[in-house]
Amino acid sequence: MADKNIFVERDTFEKDGKEYYSYFIKGEVRGKEVRVMIVPPDNGGYTVLDIVFGKEMKAELTLTPYEIKDDKTGRVVKGNTYGVRTEDEETGEVYECKVKPYRDSDKTLLNMLLR
Repeated sequence: MADKNIFVERDTFEKDGKEYYSYFIKGEVRGKEVRVMIVPPDNGGYTVLDIVFGKEMKAELTLTPYEIKDDKTGRVVKGNTYGVRTEDEETGEVYECKVKPYRDSDKTLLNMLLR
């Protein structure tokens, strides 16, 4: 992802008379437009996402590679953890929040986008 800047965007929707945000990444895989749904790790994370996004409708996707070795089998599992980040233009303060793909299909699509 070093040469790609990928952004998480948000859009509003209404449910039970209240307005909420949905978070997603738009991209193209093999000529097909895709939309990867993104969520915080828990429900309290939506408040954190609101703070990270502030007044903006998009934030930069960050990824942190990890590697875990199973001591019993010696098997190594590799992957990425994801986050979103913004920087306050006035103060320069950075705001970040962990996120994850919503469904397994979203995880698969995100991996395709990151290639």
